Amino acid sequence: MESIDRKKIIENILYLIKEKDEHSLKQFFEDTHPADLAEILQALDNDVARDYLFSLMSAETASYVVTELDEVTRQDIVSDLGTERLSAIVDEMDSDDAADIVAELPELLQEQVLANIEPQDRDEVEKLLVHDEDSAGGIMALEYIAVYEDQIVDDAIREIRSRAEEVDEIFYIYAVDRGKRLVGVVPMKSLFLRNPKRVIKDIMHTDVISVGVDMDQQEVANIVRKYNLSAVPVVDRHNRLIGRITIDDIVDVLHEEANEDIHHMAGITYEEISQEKSTFRITKNRLPWLIVAFAGELMAAMVLSRFEASLMEIAALTFFIPVIMAMGGNAGIQSSTTVVRSMALNESGISLRNSFFREFRVALLNGLSIGIMLVLVIQVWPKIENPLFLGAIIGIAMMIVIINSTLFGTVIPFMLNKFKIDPAIATGPFITTSNDVFGLLIYLSMATFYLKHLR
Repeated sequence: MESIDRKKIIENILYLIKEKDEHSLKQFFEDTHPADLAEILQALDNDVARDYLFSLMSAETASYVVTELDEVTRQDIVSDLGTERLSAIVDEMDSDDAADIVAELPELLQEQVLANIEPQDRDEVEKLLVHDEDSAGGIMALEYIAVYEDQIVDDAIREIRSRAEEVDEIFYIYAVDRGKRLVGVVPMKSLFLRNPKRVIKDIMHTDVISVGVDMDQQEVANIVRKYNLSAVPVVDRHNRLIGRITIDDIVDVLHEEANEDIHHMAGITYEEISQEKSTFRITKNRLPWLIVAFAGELMAAMVLSRFEASLMEIAALTFFIPVIMAMGGNAGIQSSTTVVRSMALNESGISLRNSFFREFRVALLNGLSIGIMLVLVIQVWPKIENPLFLGAIIGIAMMIVIINSTLFGTVIPFMLNKFKIDPAIATGPFITTSNDVFGLLIYLSMATFYLKHLR
């Protein structure tokens, strides 16, 4: 929805709520996509109006809407629902979505909801709850279409028709042997183009791409992206088919992982943004990395103090300290971001050796370019003695600082990863600290060398 249209829609919704026009509101629900309804609920500042609007939705509509809500709004709405209403909504969901909602509930409420839903749905949810939420088992759904490899195409089509209401978005038919082990896959298009009497074994693809139930969700997303899959089957350690993960779940994983990395690089956690937390708990998450940065800046201050005489003798040296620091920091962040991203996506060929030499070549070219530009700037800078020699020294210092920062930005993520520290969280403070300390040391050491030997 456009922002202007959304504003008008919300105004109309609030008017209908005020007038208690339930008929018009329910008609609006029928004509609006669940994702848009979720967006409207999130935009409502009035909790009473939001809860009233949600209460008018049928259990089926509510089940679609609640899965589209952000975590904060979903928790606020769910916490106000009675057990009977919540159970009815969970009963309408696919198994993976139902498990996600139930997992967020307090333990007592979990038991009450599970006791109130259909026995088959309860069994499915309980099967999913045992898996880690960030694993393939935690995001898979138990609804899929599978047939035995010795059945015929007509059998598969009948199976699709009989389970059409239960299984949404059927992309593939999975073939299993009599031990329920996954042996093949048949795309929907291929199935309907075949002779109804053909045996599944004769038309299936045997090179099936599957994922283990304990595989991390990010690895699953990488596999789906790499092989351009619409869905991927999940198997246990005996290669028995137990579920599937569809592309909508993968999109959610990618969104979640991207948000998590962005928050970590900022030195904060998603929970700080999505939930109300105490000041002390938020401070606990951020303070350690601020202390790292604080210690680094104190070291940088000590470096400056050691070169007080040089700075007093040539005041122009201080003019270019911000330039040296900023360019070095930017170069370090660029290289570290590239490395962290490659690690997160588990890209092939990612190694310290390859990354080091690639980034060194890039840093050499970038440093040379920026260094030359700085030399030219110093030639026209007013009131600088011997601009040619001083410019050459500062330009070389700039090149070395950029190379140094780039290589630090490349090496640090690998070091942190080796010590089981998330590079996305800790790389930023280390880059900033190392650049400020070593960048200043390089710059001022070369400036001192100029004063003693070349001036």
